[in-house]
Amino acid sequence: MRQIVLDTETTGLEVAQGHRVIEIGCVELKDRRPTGRTFHRYVCPDREVDPGALAVHGITNEFLATQPRFLDIVEELVEFIRDAELVIHNAAFDVGFLDAEFARAGGPSRRIAELCEVLDTLLLARRLHPGQRNSLDALCKRYGVDNSRRDLHGALLDAKILSEVYLAMTGGQAALTLEADESGHRADHAAALLIDRRGLRIPVVRATRDELEAHERVLDAVARASGGRVLFRNPSG
Repeated sequence: MRQIVLDTETTGLEVAQGHRVIEIGCVELKDRRPTGRTFHRYVCPDREVDPGALAVHGITNEFLATQPRFLDIVEELVEFIRDAELVIHNAAFDVGFLDAEFARAGGPSRRIAELCEVLDTLLLARRLHPGQRNSLDALCKRYGVDNSRRDLHGALLDAKILSEVYLAMTGGQAALTLEADESGHRADHAAALLIDRRGLRIPVVRATRDELEAHERVLDAVARASGGRVLFRNPSG
């Protein structure tokens, strides 16, 4: 299964007010393992970054003026994400902005829903941890993911952090312990922990007569208290 963990940075919070995408970061997973492939582009938005957004990501108007426009990178982006499952934290935000950029770019009609499936890790976290804080930083703390470099938000950095959080949150510890062995190949250390169960015999310990009689006395008491409704009694007993 191919998944793309994706994050964006924008000029502001409201796509309906004409705010634009200024950074896209993607990390590829295959069968829940990082492949090492990424997609990372800054984008000139042709508008100024709001001061509030600048304080979050630190991406300046002067820097963005030197970057390509979304139209210039759209085909490369589509090729990278097409037919994958996108893993996004608060997906409605990023998908809304990307769909707006697709619309502005013209050409063939495109929407994220037509290109990819989408998994929202914020909704997943809310189901797993109802009533708790489920921001990316809160999830990093909960799952022991290092986010010490996240002084400012960045699309590629946040996508990398989210990939670790997602794998930890969905039971993917094996995918987080990949290191190079002496030959330079990656080795899954979790595989080394598998137990060889060949020839394993599981002993069966049966109840003694005294234990069975004590069990029946308890069921008799339950029957008296419940008017005879005892679910665990053997009908033949």
